[in-house]
Parts: sequence; C-alpha cells; structure tokens
Amino acid sequence: MQQHIAIIGAGIGGLSLAWALHKRGARVSLYEQGAIPNPISSSFDEHRITRHTYGGLSGYGALMPLAFRAYEELWRDLGATHYLPTNLLYVARRASDWYEATAGELDAMGIAHRPVSKAEIATRLPMLRQEGIAEAFEAEGAGMLFASRIVTDLARWLAEAGVALHPHSRVSEVDTEAGSFTVNGERRSADVVVIAAGAWLPAIYPAARPRLTPSRQVMLYLQPPVELATAWAAAPVLVDQGVTHGGYILPPRGGTRLKIGDHVFTRRGDGSDNRIATPEDVAAVKTAASEIFEGFERYELLEAKVCYYTVTDDERFVVEPIGARSWLLSACSGHGFKLGPVIASGLADAITGKRDATEVTAWAAGKG
Repeated sequence: MQQHIAIIGAGIGGLSLAWALHKRGARVSLYEQGAIPNPISSSFDEHRITRHTYGGLSGYGALMPLAFRAYEELWRDLGATHYLPTNLLYVARRASDWYEATAGELDAMGIAHRPVSKAEIATRLPMLRQEGIAEAFEAEGAGMLFASRIVTDLARWLAEAGVALHPHSRVSEVDTEAGSFTVNGERRSADVVVIAAGAWLPAIYPAARPRLTPSRQVMLYLQPPVELATAWAAAPVLVDQGVTHGGYILPPRGGTRLKIGDHVFTRRGDGSDNRIATPEDVAAVKTAASEIFEGFERYELLEAKVCYYTVTDDERFVVEPIGARSWLLSACSGHGFKLGPVIASGLADAITGKRDATEVTAWAAGKG
C-alpha cells in the first residue's frame, strides 16, 4: 500500500521533503497556512549563501558535497539552475581560528582556498572598511542560491507531479501518536505527519519549547553608490566577522539587490507577528553595516525585510521522530536553505524505511 505522508509547512524544508518523498513513491499532502510558496516565509528571499566552508560547526562541512549534489538533482528536475558561483570571501575583524579550522575541511574536499591580503581587498573590494581587518581568505565552492526562484519552481514541479498542495490551510494541533491533525477546523490523518513549519513550529507543537525558539531577524536591501557599482557587480559573497557582529553580504548579481544581514539571533517574537521592520530591528543591522562598509552613509536603504527562524542554542538541525507517527524537521538557523534538499532526502529515506531513524537524526545534526 502506498504510504501517505502529510507535511505541515511549505518552506524549503517542506517543499524539498515533498519532492524527495514523491520521488520515492509516497503519496504526499503538503499544508501551508499561506500561499505556496508563502511570500512571508523566510525561504522566500532573493538570494542565500551556499558554501563548502563550515569551520566552527563540526560535521556540516562533510555534508556540503552531498548538499551540492542534491541541488544538482533538483536542477535536473526543475529544468533550470538557480545558482550562481561567486566564491566566498571571509573577513575576520577579531582574532579567530576560523580559517585554520576551515582549511582542513576544504583540503579534504579538494576545494581551493587562499589568504587574501589587505592590499588586495583595498584594490578589489574598496567597499570594505580596512580598519580592524585581522585576516581574510577566499574559498571556491561557494555562491548564491536564488531562493524565491527555487521555491516557486519547486512548488510548480510538485503541482505538476500530482502532489496534493493545500495553501491557506492553517494547522492548529497535531496528535503525534495517531498521525492526525486539525486543519482549518477539520480533522485529518496520514500514515506519517511531518511538522516543518519554521517559526510557526513551536505554536503547532508546544513541546518543542524552549529548545526551539522563534527569532525575529531583519535583512537590509541596499543600493550602493554609483562609483562602487562595478566592484559590487564582480564581488563574491562575503562573511564579515566582527567583535559584535556576524555580517553576511550577498552582492547585487543575477538580477538581485545587495543584501546584508547579521548572524546574531534576537530570540524574540513569534512567527505570527507582523513583518513590518521597526527602528529597533533596523538599527542593529545598520550598526553592523557601518562597521563593514566604507562610507555606509552613501548607501540607499531600499527595503528592510523581517523574517523568522526557529533556532536552537547549537544551531543544528532537529530532525527526529516524535510520537509513533510524526517527525520534526527544523533547520534551527539560517543554514536551512543550503542544506534543505539533502536533509529532506535523508528524512525521506528514514520515513520510507531506507535508513534508520536514529542514524538520520544524528546525521542531520552533523554528528553522524
């Protein structure tokens, strides 16, 4: 008998899981409280960084070649490649062993990398402040995933493949033992229920708190000064690690805008909150940007976009069975997009009996 899987949440995790399960012969129903894809979800964004570098979060570097291969499979199915290789430049403005930790992983994977001098940064990347740079390095095997294009095409592929998509379907409660749930006031069931609801996950499954905490984040989209347009058009993706900030910057390439965010989790708010950026939201990222960009006051703020993650203290994926007939799927950090299809493929193998559940839980947490 064909296994019926219900997935709650149509971000990159839920969409990728529906894709992976359908390819394994399961019958899939996908529920999302908004449109599919949902414009207010954190997965609906212009671009996201992907890379092989993962120093400081052990276990995930080894997953990245698998992640790139999973995306190659996805591109074949979608008939389009929504990825632009750019390299990645990492800038440290404080003492750090990040390069040392990362170099070994990159060498093992055969990914080229090199130190970058301040003189080269001044010539090639004049938009960066020189003051305070302790070291920098550049690595290949990195670039930008065009996120909103991916989830849009993936939703289209699922619909054409016959996956049952249920937009505007709010799930309010899940019985993890029975595999049943309430959606828009109606009781439904499946052989297995997967809660992949992002920032809404703790509201649907309260037992996840306080381990999984919604975190309100903001990203700034900017128009750079005219005189820096050429430099930005050739720039790699950037990670700038300061004393109080962990800035990530995506250049305005491939039809996107310049974006900066700060990898400092607020751990406040709720997925049901509005997405209107407040002065408090914007101020922290502006402070980071002023420490990273030379002459930041010359940049025009085009948009301040609020998104939500559900985060854990260790920033590792939570992929685990709950009850007799349910699973949790949560990225627990901003790295969910780059690893979404490969983690979903591992979970699909566990649900369909091809991999051991305990092994997949450890593997998804970078401990397998």
